[in-house]
Amino acid sequence: MNQVYSILRVVGLVALAIVLAQITLENTDKSAFEVYPFLWLILGVIFLVALAIEISAGALHSVLYKSLTPEARAQFDHTENSKKEAKLELWRKAYKNLLDKKPVENEGEIILDHDYDGIRELDNNLPPWWLYGFYATIIFAFVYMINYHVYGGTTQKEEYLIEVAEAEIEIAEYKKNAKGLLTTNTVELLTEEADLTAGKSVFLANCIACHKADGGGGIGPNLTDAYWILGGGIKNVFNTVTEGGRPGKGMVAWKTNLKPDEIAQVASYVLSLHGTTPAEPKEPEGELYEVESGETAETQGK
Repeated sequence: MNQVYSILRVVGLVALAIVLAQITLENTDKSAFEVYPFLWLILGVIFLVALAIEISAGALHSVLYKSLTPEARAQFDHTENSKKEAKLELWRKAYKNLLDKKPVENEGEIILDHDYDGIRELDNNLPPWWLYGFYATIIFAFVYMINYHVYGGTTQKEEYLIEVAEAEIEIAEYKKNAKGLLTTNTVELLTEEADLTAGKSVFLANCIACHKADGGGGIGPNLTDAYWILGGGIKNVFNTVTEGGRPGKGMVAWKTNLKPDEIAQVASYVLSLHGTTPAEPKEPEGELYEVESGETAETQGK
């Protein structure tokens, strides 16, 4: 039994350390042990120290017991056995009180008049454990009714909808900052030199066959003027590169060949070509693109 208690104490101490680490250390949705790997070392030290204490305490108890005289040892054993018996008797009484059963020899006191083919019914009391549980459910029902039907507490459905709305906001915020999850609605014009250089590399590797290296246009339209077949601005250009041009005769969709952040870079580079002078500019195609409401010259590449 002492070994069982020792194991429970060690496990309980380690579990407490884990819970405290999770509660006290600031972290995201990850476990504290993922964010701070050194916690595994601390946890291991706690486990070894607790184990050493239990082993030392057990060894000390054994040494002290063996150092007793035979008479003192017998007295010690008698005292320990008395304590164990007292604990067992306490559990027995609690068990009997929870059942509230009549002893078999006293069942005659609770026999009812019902008699069917020699089978008789006993009028036993309801077990207290069941009765107390029933009372607890009644109290819980009153608390629940007052909270949700009187004071208008948040229901499970409302809590679910609130959490879904919060999750959608978090997802939208994450998508804004995650280049790999860019969409037509979240893309913005890139102006950093590193992004434009990367966009130029993508352009020279994939686009010059139709638009020429200087963007003056060949099979494809001139990218340096203010006329656009499918609309200008970063969002329209990003969508055109992603989904492709006009069916049957326009540019192919590049979403299977390029990542969203690469498409954003090459679209930003294309917009940076506006106003430049290519060697052999192609005649304008499409319609003159006007700055839309809420859009600045910077966001549409002019």
